[in-house]
Amino acid sequence: MTFIWHLSFVIWILDISTPRILEPYYTIHGGKLEVKVGIISCSGEEIPEGTISRIATRMVLEKLRPDETVTICLPLFLAGGEEERQFAQNFPTIAVDGCEKMCAKLATEKYSGKTDGVIVVSDFLKNHGIKTPDKRRNFTEEEMKIAEKVAEEIGKRVDEILKRG
Repeated sequence: MTFIWHLSFVIWILDISTPRILEPYYTIHGGKLEVKVGIISCSGEEIPEGTISRIATRMVLEKLRPDETVTICLPLFLAGGEEERQFAQNFPTIAVDGCEKMCAKLATEKYSGKTDGVIVVSDFLKNHGIKTPDKRRNFTEEEMKIAEKVAEEIGKRVDEILKRG
């Protein structure tokens, strides 16, 4: 309950100065504040895991949790995008990184604060005994199923965050 009150106060304060920025990130249903979870995905192109992170993130945003999530653009975030940085500062955010470099996590924590969750695709695949695809583009149906498994994990993390309130 305290979290909701504090978050309501933060939103009220921020809404006074930047209503356009925060408006799509929360709703109030039946007097209850409902926030969305931000997902900031790897932008790496050099490894298949980067592609998987982006595909899995889109699956969550478009199919698995469209009403509970928003995306944060990592390049814009790094370039100084205030909307991205303010969201990650004030709302729960999950970083989905392709590899152990964890660019999305590190950028979020450098400019906005601690993330609420991190998924490193290379670790996820290894821990689940899934072979990494050999290519970075034009995934086969089988390779898309790998992205679906990662998307399901992201969805679980979103649910955990929202359940905590």
